[in-house]
Amino acid sequence: MHAAGPNNPLHGITLEMMVTQLQAHYGWEELGSMIRINCFNFDPSVKSSLKFLRRTPWARQKVEDLYLYTFCRK
Repeated sequence: MHAAGPNNPLHGITLEMMVTQLQAHYGWEELGSMIRINCFNFDPSVKSSLKFLRRTPWARQKVEDLYLYTFCRK
């Protein structure tokens, strides 16, 4: 997990916001090929993805890393 605080680029961004924005940007098919987890590849939905990502730290880290790479580069 990332450190809390206003200097953290993920400060104030929920996991649901990350998944929703990544899905809107890439679509489920491309998102599933970039992060190979079943919740993005088989009958994907934000709800099922959040359920899995909240229980699985390594998968959540991959989503956070992709979010930072996609939306927080300068």
